[in-house]
Amino acid sequence: MSAGRVDSSAELVMRACRGDTGAFEDLYRQHVGRVYGLCLRMTGQPESAEDLTQDTFVSAWRSLPGYEGRSSFSTWLHRIAVNAVLAKRRSPQGRNEVSMTDELGEQMEFEADAPMDEATPIDIERAISGLPPGARDIVVLHGIYGYSHEEAAEMLGVAVGTCKAQLHRARHLMRARMGEERAT
Repeated sequence: MSAGRVDSSAELVMRACRGDTGAFEDLYRQHVGRVYGLCLRMTGQPESAEDLTQDTFVSAWRSLPGYEGRSSFSTWLHRIAVNAVLAKRRSPQGRNEVSMTDELGEQMEFEADAPMDEATPIDIERAISGLPPGARDIVVLHGIYGYSHEEAAEMLGVAVGTCKAQLHRARHLMRARMGEERAT
C-alpha cells in the first residue's frame, strides 16, 4: 500500500477503475489467497488453481471498467473465478484432466451416513477434494465461502433446487469418506 496508508477496498476499486495499477495490485494482494483457495477447492489441482487465479485477475483487470458495484468486489471477483473454473471444465483440456482420485487412480466412491464428529480441517479438506465436481462446487461456495443457495446457483448457472440437492449429496458423501478414513 502506498505511503503506509491503508485504503478501503471501495477506494481501491474506484482508483483501479480509473486505471490505477497500484490500486489494483493492492486489491490483488487482498484477494489472491481467497481466489486461489476457491479455485483450488473447485479443481482439486494446485497447478490448475494457480493458472485459474491468474486468469481471474487478468479478466478482472480487463472487466473492471464494467464493474457496477451492485455486489461487493470480492463477490464479483469470485464470480469471475467460478466462471473461469467452469469454462476450464468445459474446454477440451479441462475434460481431459483427471479429477481428484485416490491412491489407486480410481474415482472415489462413498457410502452415506458416517459421523463427522471429530473431523480435523485436513479431514474436511480431503473429503471436499474427493467430491464430484458439482457437489464440490456447492460445498465450496455455500459451505466455505458463505454464499446463499441463490447466489451459488447463479454463479454456477444451475437451479436453486439443484444447489440444495448437491449440498445434501455432498454432506452424505463427506460423512461417508470421513468415516472410512477414521475406520482405517
